[in-house]
Amino acid sequence: MDDYLQKILRARVYDVAEETPLELAKNLSRRLSNQIWLKREDLQPVFSFKLRGAYNRMAQLNKEEIKKGVIASSAGNHAQGVALSASRLGCKALIVMPVTTPEVKIRAVKNLGAEVVLSGESYDECYEEALRISKSQEMTFIHPFDDPEVIAGQGTIGLEILRQIKDPPDAIYVAVGGGGLISGISAYVKSLWPKVEIIGVEPDDSAAMSKSLKAGKRIELSTVGLFADGVAVRKVGENTFDICQKYVDRMVSVCTDEVCAAIKDVFEDTRSILEPAGALAIAGLKADVANRGINGKNLVAVACGANINFDRLRFVAERAEIGEEREAMLAVEIAEKAGSLKNLCELLGDRSLTEFSYRMAEGAKAHIFMGVQVKDIKDRISLINRFKKSNINCLDLSANELAKMHLRHMVGGRLPGLANKNNEDEIQEMLYRFEFPERPGALMKFVNALRPDWSISIFHYRNHGADVGRIVVGVLVKEKEITAWRKFLDEIGYPSWNESNNPAYQLFLGAQIA
Repeated sequence: MDDYLQKILRARVYDVAEETPLELAKNLSRRLSNQIWLKREDLQPVFSFKLRGAYNRMAQLNKEEIKKGVIASSAGNHAQGVALSASRLGCKALIVMPVTTPEVKIRAVKNLGAEVVLSGESYDECYEEALRISKSQEMTFIHPFDDPEVIAGQGTIGLEILRQIKDPPDAIYVAVGGGGLISGISAYVKSLWPKVEIIGVEPDDSAAMSKSLKAGKRIELSTVGLFADGVAVRKVGENTFDICQKYVDRMVSVCTDEVCAAIKDVFEDTRSILEPAGALAIAGLKADVANRGINGKNLVAVACGANINFDRLRFVAERAEIGEEREAMLAVEIAEKAGSLKNLCELLGDRSLTEFSYRMAEGAKAHIFMGVQVKDIKDRISLINRFKKSNINCLDLSANELAKMHLRHMVGGRLPGLANKNNEDEIQEMLYRFEFPERPGALMKFVNALRPDWSISIFHYRNHGADVGRIVVGVLVKEKEITAWRKFLDEIGYPSWNESNNPAYQLFLGAQIA
């Protein structure tokens, strides 16, 4: 602890970085019944905290190292920090970035004078390429998180928080990818105020630190989610893991919808728009307050970055209401007769609709897909119970990924005439959902891999600005071809989910049995 405390106190960051404000989030504080403070690292010159660690490490370079130049691997924010630091120090900078990196970050790095090489689909893949180039060209590798001087640079945030707040906060929430940010902050804060809780926050699909701390050793994830690309790290650092074992009190994980809701929360309080990784700490704080019933406490969340593609805001806005439990997605069944639709609308009361899809169908029952604005989860449950008391069957699809991602944007309808039997010559429809890296050619790779004798009955893809492309595919195959279909799934290599038994599919899209 003493070693890192000295490094943080000596850290050279303010040649390029700024002391960012610690602001009270008034709206969020009122809603959560706690004092919520935002450490505004999104206000740095490169809109991210990464500048601190990058410059502090590079300020230690000797003349020969500066002459040969530096290299880094990064999804974007560390890259900008290295690029700006290199321009101030007068050295060449080469940045290796994943091919899935948002264009806004690539352009920002190039504008700062660095050369960019795109390689791999995740941080770990571009990291290996950067190490290879570093050795071949004798360039100094600037690690994004697992370097004592980088950690010390990030630790200056903790120094500022303790200086800016009147009384010790009860807890500080920090986003965790490789662990550099939380390591620096915890090393400093715990040395002065050991009773302050340090709580790490990760996406539930990139929880490398949580799993490592639980196992007592560094765990490498087989895959990571790419929505919060700034923390998409499969394996945390050695130095950062050691520090987190000593000083991090707890870890919290959150889903994509909760991150989107946190982006909206910060916008409502500050009129600033954070990137997903930048809003991670706020999402974790909210989840922790709800789960532990925290009330009347001083809580700090580090808003650590604001480099977001503008077109991604479509997805964020769409999912924020669900993440806040303010939108219910429901499938209801009503009698196919005059007056039923009017009765359903009367039961909704004064609630606003966000979706309402209805089409007359054969039979005595009609299925309606709708989105309804609600106050909270209690209000959603109350509405569902109201329907059921009126003998209207209602299925809650608010947590159904197929419904949230695809069904609400699709034209409903059923494919007639299929006989879903076990006869090997009979054709059946199977529905699968896929995720793939959103990059040029990825969708065509998928389409070209499909066998030409497989008929596609459903295909839905929507570009929403995220780093992951999502498609849903209905395919008509014979029973005897199921083995070939499973082989295709293995060979294509994309994460997939069989949605053939999903109730949303069965209600609105499932084939009519002959």
